[in-house]
Amino acid sequence: MTLTSPTRTVAASEPITKAPAVAPRRRRRPLEAVGTVAKRSIAIVAFLLLWEYAPRLGWVDPTFLSPFSEVVRAWWGLATSGELWSNVQASLTRSLSGFAIAIVVAVPVGLLIAWYRHIEEVFSPLFAIFLNTAAVALLPVFTLVLGIGETSKIAIIAYASFWPVLYNTIGGAKNVDPLLIRSARSFDIGSLALFRKVILPAALPTIFTGIRLAGAASILVLITTEFVGAKAGLGYLISSSQFNFQIPQMYAGILTVATIGVAFNYLLVAIERRFSRWRPAT
Repeated sequence: MTLTSPTRTVAASEPITKAPAVAPRRRRRPLEAVGTVAKRSIAIVAFLLLWEYAPRLGWVDPTFLSPFSEVVRAWWGLATSGELWSNVQASLTRSLSGFAIAIVVAVPVGLLIAWYRHIEEVFSPLFAIFLNTAAVALLPVFTLVLGIGETSKIAIIAYASFWPVLYNTIGGAKNVDPLLIRSARSFDIGSLALFRKVILPAALPTIFTGIRLAGAASILVLITTEFVGAKAGLGYLISSSQFNFQIPQMYAGILTVATIGVAFNYLLVAIERRFSRWRPAT
């Protein structure tokens, strides 16, 4: 008996000695990499040039929009004086604290809601109300209840970060392939092991999408909270610079917030890839 392949005929008794060769991943050439970086930098460079020359050419009032080079000089002055780093430290402490609390609470709650239908039926209407209530609108409530100190700021950041993680966890856990769950149960696997080895890894990409959304929300709400009643932080730096008419320093604070936001997003993407290495590359 023989097996006929598109390329050759193989005897059924012939042992298979070699696995099919896997095509090696094509390495990106240096020129191609440089071209990709240049292509991705075009819009940013054009924006910075517009920022630099629009006030210098009189297209906008330089009193309210400082040229980019003056903003860089102001940023360097804040950095060398240490003022910038003390504000960055205050902001990161608040943002990361609220962000971490949100993840620690939202992921288990989301898994429970996804797994137990009765919990979802009871809490879904209430959660829908909170989800559609802007966190910034609740800032006065948090301030009245928890005071004007750090607790209220961290609490509202945790509140704003909680919902993206919760709903993406619920969605990720509910959309796990039922075939995977049935296959795991056929091995008489316990509920805890099923969560840990099947549901959580399968839902991880969707959960990380929520975590990235929560990271952006934490930065947004952080700056808003620091506009009110804060004595340190990037939001405080931006608002105090505006009130004192230190416009380059104000833009330096905004630039720092944007840089931290982009760096935070890239860090979360790197962590997601680290924990999702089992997924096929797309």
